[in-house]
Amino acid sequence: MSDQKNLIIAIVLSVAILFGFQFLVEAPRQERLREQQATQQSQTPGQAPGQAPAADGASVPGASGLPQMPSLAQQAADLAVSREKALAESPRVKIEGKRLVGSINLLGARIDDVVLPEYKETIQPDSKPIHLLSPAGGPSPYYAEFGWTVAGNGVALPNAQTRWTADREVLKPGQPVTLRWDNGQGLVFVRKIEIDDNYLFTVTQSVENKGDKALTLFPYALVSRHGTPKTDGLYILHEGPLGVFRDKAGDNGTLRELGYGDLADDKVREYDTVGGWIGFTDKYWQTVLVPGVEQTVKARFTHAKPNNGTDRYQADYLGAGQQLEPGKSVSATTLLFAGAKEVNLLDRYEEQHKILRFELSVDWGWFHFLTKPMFYSIDFLKGVLGNIGLAMLAVTVIVKLLFFPLAYKSYVAMSAMKKLQPEMQKLRERYGEDRAKMQQELMALYKKEKVNPAAGCLPILLQIPVFFALYKVLYIAIEMRHAPFYGWIRDLSAPDPTSWINGFGFLPWAVPDLGPLSIISIGVWPIIMGVSMWLQMKMNPTPPDPVQQKIFALMPVVFTFMLGHFAAGLVIYWSWNNTLSILQQYVIMKRMGVKIGGGAETPEPASKPKK
Repeated sequence: MSDQKNLIIAIVLSVAILFGFQFLVEAPRQERLREQQATQQSQTPGQAPGQAPAADGASVPGASGLPQMPSLAQQAADLAVSREKALAESPRVKIEGKRLVGSINLLGARIDDVVLPEYKETIQPDSKPIHLLSPAGGPSPYYAEFGWTVAGNGVALPNAQTRWTADREVLKPGQPVTLRWDNGQGLVFVRKIEIDDNYLFTVTQSVENKGDKALTLFPYALVSRHGTPKTDGLYILHEGPLGVFRDKAGDNGTLRELGYGDLADDKVREYDTVGGWIGFTDKYWQTVLVPGVEQTVKARFTHAKPNNGTDRYQADYLGAGQQLEPGKSVSATTLLFAGAKEVNLLDRYEEQHKILRFELSVDWGWFHFLTKPMFYSIDFLKGVLGNIGLAMLAVTVIVKLLFFPLAYKSYVAMSAMKKLQPEMQKLRERYGEDRAKMQQELMALYKKEKVNPAAGCLPILLQIPVFFALYKVLYIAIEMRHAPFYGWIRDLSAPDPTSWINGFGFLPWAVPDLGPLSIISIGVWPIIMGVSMWLQMKMNPTPPDPVQQKIFALMPVVFTFMLGHFAAGLVIYWSWNNTLSILQQYVIMKRMGVKIGGGAETPEPASKPKK
């Protein structure tokens, strides 16, 4: 009996340590935001492989595949101006998509201005929309660039200062923009940019050779990010450089996830891949490049920090060389995803454009087989019930029904154990400190009454993976972001905003910032969860060991404060799950003649005590 109780304690304490470490140690890292300052540097003419990068720090991939780092002359930086001023300082083509807006910089033909108007920074009505991509010269530059490198020197190529001409002023779905630039040496560069109804750009760049010399061109695409972005810094979620790469056509591809710190040593991470994709991901958004499905490219992640200035991270790929004969042309196509990581949309893109394992843009984790079905279930029921919170509660009922046969056996065993409490108490009184003898007699009692003390562990064991899967979904899925429930819960992915410190909003003062002690500031739903957990544990058999009894008595209090700052949706789920378990266990105990307060309804003991 003691071994089984120790097993339960070990499981519960493991979960407590896991999540307690996350919130007491890892969560404070969210406040450590590194100072982000963008730079604006002098520009140089178009580069051949091996030359310096663009003046603002983008490293043009060379034909050799080696990293190009900023030159000393390009390391002087000016203070970043506002985003609006940086946008106004260059000629632009507007982007008016159905789900994103922004502009394309005609200097360099960069996609460096993307705004997601459907998504706000906070739940406040006047909150600003999410600014995903931003131009160089402003705060936190983040942009996509496309181009060509050449084998050899002396060929003028477009760069960040190149002024392109556009055939229209606005890019819309179904209305692509075509950009042109003539290098004056017989090469005409054309870039056709399209956008779909969501977040996918298609960039087709071509070069026409009107001269009399053949040359070899290498297409490239890059995403450059200046400054180390703020991340949650939690083990449960990856934020930073990532991509899927495969060595040869036909294999399943491998997901590579790197932290920003992994690139800080300035080492280049290179991957030879056929297709795949590469870029940067945040919690809810990402910007990634997708070369052709069967195109062989050299992908890489790089980092630079010129003159101890702003960190610059880059994800890029370099395509195979294309021979360009006089009078001929060559072309290359790249897909650019810049938007919200909506699960169904990513799945559709993966199927429609044959993007290798694009679903892994969302960090489903090791329990992918459980987490993703959990999301699909909630998402489907949301469409039926009209509210994600209700869908989550409905999924909990479904899970309860699926596991009912096993749970029923467990609760029967627990009820039988509770019915044996009088006999177990007599054995403890009779054998006192002789624990070995008491354990021997307990085992004999279990055998005689055909009770399995380990069976009661099953409900806890079943609840842990479901709890983790739901926690993962609530934390990573953008569909859960800012999703309202009822009453004061306006965002299921955020903690309960109420607190006992101000009488749950009824007292006329704000909740002060308690720093590390903020863990004691809990709201209504965490208290409801703690009460439900206490009621459920009162229905379970009392552990024979006094120390275990004290630990189990404290668990509802510990979990109340520990989970008090988890997502409100998770706390509501736990409360609802406890309520269903209480009802289920109550019915079973009544059918077995067990008193809810403890002991059996019949005064007769289950077996006679030894004399």
